[in-house]
Amino acid sequence: MAVCNLSLQIIPNVPGEKIYETVDQVIELIKNSGVKYIVGPMETTMEGELDKLLEIVKDAQQVCVRAGAKRICSVVKIDYSTEGVTIDEKVGKYRS
Repeated sequence: MAVCNLSLQIIPNVPGEKIYETVDQVIELIKNSGVKYIVGPMETTMEGELDKLLEIVKDAQQVCVRAGAKRICSVVKIDYSTEGVTIDEKVGKYRS
């Protein structure tokens, strides 16, 4: 399967003071997964095989549950091409 991009915005229903802490735990999960990723102010974009990225999304839900969330709203965007698509081809020219 070709490399694709997946963006994840996750909004755990936890007390306000725990939101950033919980999101930080999700970002740590992504970091430890070994996939390429970029953290943005509203979502984190990952690059890799679709099955692997969807597994990370699934695991992210459990991170939120362990942090006390009874409900989690997640927004997932996938950019998939049979030839592959990379983060660098999209934003590389904007990075110094």
